[in-house]
Amino acid sequence: MLLTSYFLAALAIALAWPTPLALSKAKWTSRAPVQAVLLWQAIALGGGLSMIGSMLVWGLAPLGNDLISALIAGWGLITGEPGVAYPGVVHLFALSTALLFGFHLVLTLARAAWRTTRQRAKHRQLLRLLSNPSETRPNTLVLDHDMPVAYCVPGIAQSVTVLSRGLLTKLSPEEQAAVIAHESSHLDQRHDLLILAFTAWNEALPWLPTSRLSLDAVRQLIEMLADDKALEQVRRQTLLKAIVTVAAAAAPEAPGSAAAGSSNAQQVGMPGGEVSSRRLQRLLTPEEPLAKPQRGLVLACTVLLMVCPTVLLIAPRLLAW
Repeated sequence: MLLTSYFLAALAIALAWPTPLALSKAKWTSRAPVQAVLLWQAIALGGGLSMIGSMLVWGLAPLGNDLISALIAGWGLITGEPGVAYPGVVHLFALSTALLFGFHLVLTLARAAWRTTRQRAKHRQLLRLLSNPSETRPNTLVLDHDMPVAYCVPGIAQSVTVLSRGLLTKLSPEEQAAVIAHESSHLDQRHDLLILAFTAWNEALPWLPTSRLSLDAVRQLIEMLADDKALEQVRRQTLLKAIVTVAAAAAPEAPGSAAAGSSNAQQVGMPGGEVSSRRLQRLLTPEEPLAKPQRGLVLACTVLLMVCPTVLLIAPRLLAW
């Protein structure tokens, strides 16, 4: 049990700092954004599980040789069963820390989800006053604003895409189709849930610089995913011109700059109307997709990051073996 806790602690440290730092600087992620997003999720989940698991296993070490037997012995200790060894103060502290940290993560996620739901409800109320339904596109609202703005508001029952009058004026029909295809992919793939999870992780661990790093990296990757989906319907030059036009005209506080995850929408480009240079370069100079063996290696690492902490928690004897 102690050896398992040490291994989980080392894994948690690796996934909290050097691994996200290295991945954020990797060049291959723009060539395989799907695999990169999955790997970021595995790093976050594996890191959180390792953090909690290392303290949990350390706290339960005096009660058994594996997690299952220790939990059974712990229940016996709570119910007053005689003959159960009482853990020391240090182990109780570690156990309490694990429980509190796990509760903190769950509570932060629930609070972020509740806040986002309320913000979206308020945003929809404002849209009812400031916009009109599109006459040609279903589930689309037209905002009476000169600035070219396009974003989507995800919802459980119904999601909507918001376009401004300025966007419909400045962009050609082909460019409008490119923007709508981009925004529709955000809704179809539920990128808002992904951003919500990483936003909650960042709020739960604001003292960890890599939590912000992972949030920014995932934001860029979902924009690339939306671009790839839009390119299935429009030409690359059309999408590029539409994105640059919107980004160049957008003010720092454009309505619906919700790629931040804590607000209501997914806006074309990065928050603040800016387009990341990496995303722009990817559209200007198409890259070869990552080779199948390399994608397989990334997926194998993703699975390993999820399986390894779980297996060690359930069967720590495997490490000793």
